[in-house]
Amino acid sequence: MTDTAPPPTVWPAFRARDARGVIRFLVDVLGFTETAVYADGDTLAHAQLDWPPGGGVMLGSVRDVPDDPWPARPGTAAAYLVTDDAAGVYARVLGAGADVVQPLHDTDHGGQEFAVRDPEGNLWSVGTYRGEPRQVS
Repeated sequence: MTDTAPPPTVWPAFRARDARGVIRFLVDVLGFTETAVYADGDTLAHAQLDWPPGGGVMLGSVRDVPDDPWPARPGTAAAYLVTDDAAGVYARVLGAGADVVQPLHDTDHGGQEFAVRDPEGNLWSVGTYRGEPRQVS
């Protein structure tokens, strides 16, 4: 398959109370790749995790500072991850004992998907649906 899509320019970003714990979940359970982690002691200023088929997420530790410019609350994020092997990722999730909130199923729009909750409460839907083709002008 030839990928002619541009590199990702939209990155879901969120905060976590235990950013290193969320990173371990995303890498060990879902299959992300840890690309960059910038920390000051136990506080993660920034982490980039890449999703092997494309795209990724950014996250950092929650900060209790006045006038926080990014006051995202931990545990409130949700993202959809595209994979060619939803059943394989699902088996890995089950093997890890993760909190499955929607079991693997066939969808009305074609393909398969499931949803899992990470240790902080964020929701991760994983499926084979790649979205509708882009309109080229």
